Amino acid sequence: MRALALFSGGLDSVLAMKLVIDQGIEVVAVHIDTGFGSTNDKTKHLENMCQQIGATLQVLNLKDEFLNEVLFEPKYGYGKNFNPCIDCHGFMFRYTGKLLQKYEANFMISGEVVGQRPMSQRREALGQVASLGQNEEDDLIVRPLSAKLLPITKPETLGWIDRDRLLDIEGRSRARQLQMAKDIGLEDFEAPGGGCLLTDISFSQRLSEFIKFDKLDADDIATIKHGRHFRLPDGAKLIVGRNQEENEKLASITNTNYINLSIQNIPGPYCLLQKDASNSDATYAMDILLSYAKTTMGVSYDILIDGKLHQQTKTKDKQEFVEFFV
Repeated sequence: MRALALFSGGLDSVLAMKLVIDQGIEVVAVHIDTGFGSTNDKTKHLENMCQQIGATLQVLNLKDEFLNEVLFEPKYGYGKNFNPCIDCHGFMFRYTGKLLQKYEANFMISGEVVGQRPMSQRREALGQVASLGQNEEDDLIVRPLSAKLLPITKPETLGWIDRDRLLDIEGRSRARQLQMAKDIGLEDFEAPGGGCLLTDISFSQRLSEFIKFDKLDADDIATIKHGRHFRLPDGAKLIVGRNQEENEKLASITNTNYINLSIQNIPGPYCLLQKDASNSDATYAMDILLSYAKTTMGVSYDILIDGKLHQQTKTKDKQEFVEFFV
């Protein structure tokens, strides 16, 4: 017997898998990468969690599909920010369900808990998620942490999984989950808190601002995650690294819609500028770069723009660019 699990990397999904594995059922943990899960690469964390409980990890890159099918026209709308949680969970079940035959799996599980999240984990919402994620006659979704509070499912009816060994957790308290983690000796699990950037107000504001000016594609998601963002007078976007870690992340981004800027021979931020920026916006970009570097007013500096050397004199302080800040 084999099950496919929706695996966010959070504690609830880990515990849901452990409950199923403890019944002698093999579990493949399916982590779906929509692009909005985190500002950091979670691969090592995902592998660590699966190794501790004996699950196999499968990562699916569905950034394009999520943008095309969910983000902009969710059937059940958004939460407080840009988060289409019900449609997102349904989307994840739908694509995980497509793997059942490939992995010779019998059903799907998730770490959803009744009443834990105000939008997507109400009883009604769990039904809506299921309706988006499978054919009604399939009834192949089991939620081990709250199964005893929910209608019996096909895998339980057929005896594929023992309902008596599943749980009845409800609400926002994580006390039972934390005790379970302690009991099984789980280490380095994520603190509760919801890892989706679409629930974050500042990220949602950046995203909303971006799509007012530009068409969003999968490569743009990474650029929205990092740095200070400026919308320059002629409409170009400028992204300025705030520290060495962000400089490195911005430098690692592959996005053909942007060119890079950096100051030579002195400490300063790494920047990305939309490649179709006007000459005026490019000048603003160099001025902003100089204002955030360790520079002196009235001194001329070498700036590398997409591999070409330019000279610019510092004449403005960073406070003069506040109006362009996103």
